[in-house]
Amino acid sequence: MEPITAKAADILGFLQPDEVVRALDGRLGRVHARQRLGIEDEHETQAFGQGLTFVHLENIPLSRAILHVLLRISGIYWRGVENARKIELRRNVISSSRIDPAFDGFAILHLSDLHADMSARAMRRVAEIASGLSYDLCVLTGDYRGETFGPYVSCVRELGELRDALKGDIFAVLGNHDSIRMVPDLERMGVKFLLNENVALARGDARIYLAGVDDAHFYRVDNIEKATTGIPDDGYSILLSHTPEIYRQAAHAGFDLMLSGHTHGGQICLPGGIPVTLESNLPRRMGRGPWRYGEMAGYTSAGAGSCIVPVRFNCPPEMTLHVLRTSA
Repeated sequence: MEPITAKAADILGFLQPDEVVRALDGRLGRVHARQRLGIEDEHETQAFGQGLTFVHLENIPLSRAILHVLLRISGIYWRGVENARKIELRRNVISSSRIDPAFDGFAILHLSDLHADMSARAMRRVAEIASGLSYDLCVLTGDYRGETFGPYVSCVRELGELRDALKGDIFAVLGNHDSIRMVPDLERMGVKFLLNENVALARGDARIYLAGVDDAHFYRVDNIEKATTGIPDDGYSILLSHTPEIYRQAAHAGFDLMLSGHTHGGQICLPGGIPVTLESNLPRRMGRGPWRYGEMAGYTSAGAGSCIVPVRFNCPPEMTLHVLRTSA
């Protein structure tokens, strides 16, 4: 079936709540779907004690108000807003002897932390840059919504507009800001989610494997063992995870490359790009850009959008073009 474009999605309308539940039952299986929905309903607004970190500032409305006041009093708020619109295109080369020569030069466009409904102007710039790029695959590593709870229709509409600027296959995972209820509408638009699943990518007789896990940071519904099912030991494999915090599990599971986001690179950083906080249990060297753990390469995107407050300081928003290279 041909992917539904944003305009077609507007004509068809969004699925109703009961239709979403039925779609998720069919997509995940009834037990998995009801468990996932139940976990989300119980915890989506929880500010303390849930997930990999104890405190979740994004779930505390007062934290946003305090940051807004402080930034406005300091006189730098509007400079931060302007910074948040200046998307940078970063390029990252990944070399490995395990990459089949057929995939030498394979390009992956990586978008993360779009927070599309509160970063609309940044999304226009992402679409503008993406429309002029050549790549083989697009991956999205979560956090599409600005809030962590509540309505998501405006977010999905923004993503629909961005979808029109993207080419080819698009694979995605969910982040801690996202509702599982978003999945059916986004998949109707041609965004394929990997919910503890994997897919083989083919070039002739050669294969590489792309896996994705459900949110591991807040909802803790990731299952790496399930995500690796069917991936051969000699197959080059890439893991999409919203958070890089599960880097140890991913490396020990045999993944060659892990693509993530979540940290925003700090979003508000000191001069020199030193993050005030990464809001994660993660070594700072893994908070932004390329890194390595054991035999596994990794990349943490600083994200294209902003959350809590729509500003950035000393940490430009980014979209990333990863290029696979076969090494001797």
